[in-house]
Amino acid sequence: MTPLNGIGQQCDRCGIIPSKIEGSGRLYLWFPVKHTLHKILSILATKNITFHLQDEECLNIILDKETKEWFTTVVPTKLTGKELKESQALWMPSLEEAKFKDFARVISLQNFLSLGQSDWLIDMLANERITSYFQPIVYTTDTSKIFAYEALLRGIDEQNNIIPPQRIFSQAESAGLMFQLDAIARSTAIRQASLHGIKEHLFINFSPTSVYDPTTCLRMTVRAIDEANFSHESIVFEVAESEQPPDISHLIKILKFYQDAGFLIALDDFGSGYSNLNLIHQLRPNFVKLDMNLIRNVHQDSYKALITEKLLEIAQQLDIKTIAEGIETEEELNWLQERGATFAQGFLIAKPTSPPATSTPKLTSQSIALSAS
Repeated sequence: MTPLNGIGQQCDRCGIIPSKIEGSGRLYLWFPVKHTLHKILSILATKNITFHLQDEECLNIILDKETKEWFTTVVPTKLTGKELKESQALWMPSLEEAKFKDFARVISLQNFLSLGQSDWLIDMLANERITSYFQPIVYTTDTSKIFAYEALLRGIDEQNNIIPPQRIFSQAESAGLMFQLDAIARSTAIRQASLHGIKEHLFINFSPTSVYDPTTCLRMTVRAIDEANFSHESIVFEVAESEQPPDISHLIKILKFYQDAGFLIALDDFGSGYSNLNLIHQLRPNFVKLDMNLIRNVHQDSYKALITEKLLEIAQQLDIKTIAEGIETEEELNWLQERGATFAQGFLIAKPTSPPATSTPKLTSQSIALSAS
């Protein structure tokens, strides 16, 4: 296992990159129910693979390179997604017998199978081939005035090509590497924002499910901010969460850690998925970012328009600043300007770039109306 540079004093979940699943080895498996075990046994019966069943609870399988590739290809087609998530696996390289200390490395069978296809991601994380692009967040009253930048993750392959974030996050989630990815993404965003001399507010995404314990997991993030000489009130941690529903108590604990340290909080994708009005009073964010699916063609859709207007009204009455994200047309921007959205973000204004854009066009309601006439 490889420690991340500068993150080694954190918990093992955040700071240690697992080794690749390669070569011959011994695979231990535990199953939630016996019929899942019987499925695996029927799979093994079709191939000459050495295995041993211990007390009908633990399956001990010997795999070489060829049989491992076959096993990892066939198993996902025979087990359900729930079985893959709830079955547990421990890989011991070089046919070593598992010792008590090794059981701390037990992962889900789904994570194990995905790790076998994640060599590129493990290499990328171990060598910190990560960069940040920065997208401006501007005032709706004057879009030439930049309020903040959002740091957005990009990966770099061995040929120095950019790896799109969707591929990275999808593979990391499947392989159980979100803790490590989230930690290195935060530190990279801070480091590169400092190198680019960003003086405006900096929005940094984080996933609550990638933070095991805030006091431990976020210590290096705070240290990186302090070493870069960013004021705490200039850093906005943006909750990016796919869990539905989220673990509210865990989320509140993380946000309290940030708020007690003087940082600001933004609730991302508001108006979609798990993001409901209950989170407003439970989390008390400084900003809410209106989901881009609400913003898309909001000027033409009466349902979207009514929902977005009410969200803007609620935020204004609670003194929460609003950011409309994903703006792509002048009509969308014009509609939001007229209804008092605080800030705007989207391709119409500026795409994410590295280095960050230092100027943005001035697109006021009046100029948009003139350009359309």
